Amino acid sequence: MKGKRIIVGITGGIAAYKVATVVREMKRRGAEVRVVMTPMAKQFITPLTMATLSQNPIAVDFFDPENGAWNSHVSLGLWADAYLIAPATANTLGKMANGIADNLLLTTYLSAKCPVFVAPSMDLDMYAHEATQNNISLLKKRGVQVIDAEEGFLASGLSGKGRMAEPEQIVNAMDEFFSKNESLKGKRVLITAGPTYEKIDPVRFIGNYSSGKMGYAIAEECAKRGAEVILVSGPVKLNPQHPNIRRVSVESAQEMFEASVADFPTVDFAILSAAVADYTPEVKSDSKIKREKTGAMQLNLSPTKDIAAHLGTLKKEGQLLIGFALETDNEFGNATEKCKRKNFDFIVLNSLRDKNAGFQYDTNKITIIDKFGTSTSYDLKPKSEVAKDILDYATQLL
Repeated sequence: MKGKRIIVGITGGIAAYKVATVVREMKRRGAEVRVVMTPMAKQFITPLTMATLSQNPIAVDFFDPENGAWNSHVSLGLWADAYLIAPATANTLGKMANGIADNLLLTTYLSAKCPVFVAPSMDLDMYAHEATQNNISLLKKRGVQVIDAEEGFLASGLSGKGRMAEPEQIVNAMDEFFSKNESLKGKRVLITAGPTYEKIDPVRFIGNYSSGKMGYAIAEECAKRGAEVILVSGPVKLNPQHPNIRRVSVESAQEMFEASVADFPTVDFAILSAAVADYTPEVKSDSKIKREKTGAMQLNLSPTKDIAAHLGTLKKEGQLLIGFALETDNEFGNATEKCKRKNFDFIVLNSLRDKNAGFQYDTNKITIIDKFGTSTSYDLKPKSEVAKDILDYATQLL
């Protein structure tokens, strides 16, 4: 956390008093902290306390009449390496989920370019309410890091889940996040993503339903962790956001093969998440094929080059090669056999039998199977979270 710039947003909840300890611990670990408070938060802890601990003026309103200062939510959002909102009340979580920006804390959230953390805090019935849980799920899907509430004695006198995580746990969670973000620093990674299109003629092709969402999520997470990423992408409607990602756009399986083989010798590991066509038309017409009025059209197909198998033969000691398997039948057996046959260090299995997983979806449910046949299964998650699980596993092997 040393040298990191962190915004701490305090809302109007009883757990606001704990945030004093959070800020003090962040400062002790070397972070620079700026505090944004909602007007209601001042009823629970004073701006003077937070200004003293953070060693910075406190921002509550857009305009400070005492010194004529304008608190720019845009500038705050650009300044920070991370934004922590604690306590995150049900009211604030609901507004974040629905894009409501009626105070400086919320407008700063909508302007933030950095990772955002929330530490929920409320009574147990409010926390368990379907609306609150839906809002938390939506924020997770958008990439917000949730430091989950704990079980315990609540201000209402009841006992249950809803109390804010303890200050040390909150700071440790953020410290771990920053540490993880450095885990691939200096590494070079090759990622394939999306479908390939195998041309029949200038207007028709053989393809598949891959959206590229999983591969792009992995690329973004690799870049966030400090890696230099080469993203060999088939035709998708996505664009990489992180400056550490270099996209190589391809269309056919042959083009993806050539691009992957060219860069593989220079990388520390490769993740092959693309859905590459297994066959391509033997003859590609230069002009549109007209519909015949009599008889059926015959299309002869020939196998494409197997990118994964070829890279498996090129893999050097110390390099990792990670593959994907999308299966419909005998999922575990097929994926395990593929992992061994193509010399993968591990394979990521997803099944079309799993609801809301696989092509087109924003979520995925995976099982990681290593080259020794050991498997680890994960729950259905947003693909951004699945990317973290895959890279956590890969980092351990590195």
